[in-house]
Amino acid sequence: MIEILGPTELRQGRETGALVADVLQTLKDRSTVGTNLLDIDRWAEQMIVEAGAQSCYVDYEPSFGRGPFGHYICTSVNDAVLHGLPHDYQLADGDLLSLDLAVSLGGVVADSAISFVVGDTRPAESLAMIDATERALRAGIAAAGPGARIGDLSHAIGSVLSAAGYRINTEFGGHGVGSTMHQGPHVANTGRPGRGYRLRPGLLLALEPWIMADTAELVTDADGWTLRSATGCRTAHSEHTIAITDDGAEILTVAR
Repeated sequence: MIEILGPTELRQGRETGALVADVLQTLKDRSTVGTNLLDIDRWAEQMIVEAGAQSCYVDYEPSFGRGPFGHYICTSVNDAVLHGLPHDYQLADGDLLSLDLAVSLGGVVADSAISFVVGDTRPAESLAMIDATERALRAGIAAAGPGARIGDLSHAIGSVLSAAGYRINTEFGGHGVGSTMHQGPHVANTGRPGRGYRLRPGLLLALEPWIMADTAELVTDADGWTLRSATGCRTAHSEHTIAITDDGAEILTVAR
């Protein structure tokens, strides 16, 4: 399913996006050495419930997971990159933490992810990976606009990641959002320009470049959810929800 939102729904999307951005920034500020991943999940629940919103993850039960997910946010540490199931783990100095949050408010979903290093130790490789995903995300957004094709965005994202020396996994990528978290079209993190669905004003897309330091192969944890690098290398993940407008693309998952 691909939804095209009207002006009223787009205004609501801005509100949802601002909430997601605020929750993620608050959780980033609170995530210090010794913070437990279960506390992050609890804090996310509190903020989402207080805002009158709903997490898209609690009842999430896709075919590839061992669902329902049962938590409010994805917490992925070091070699975990996607769908990190919150568990009893205390963050250590130098850990690379990715937080991925999708929320529905007023019937419209926004989805975003951030990666950052915890504590005072700043591993150069980790910082470089985070920077690469953020630059790739900016490139994908810059390529978006009415009349552009999905392949244009995928090519822009993939060009940045490849130039930085990373292999690209195409099993999971960006996607449409709207009244539900995962919709069409799929936005792979690499692709050929001029191909795929043509973007229209009112379309919401969650773009999410993610990489692993030395592999493109994923493995699934025994929890049935957490996806990790097959080699145990570190990973990074950045994501924004954007709206296609008459003039280009608007980032919704930013603080207002």
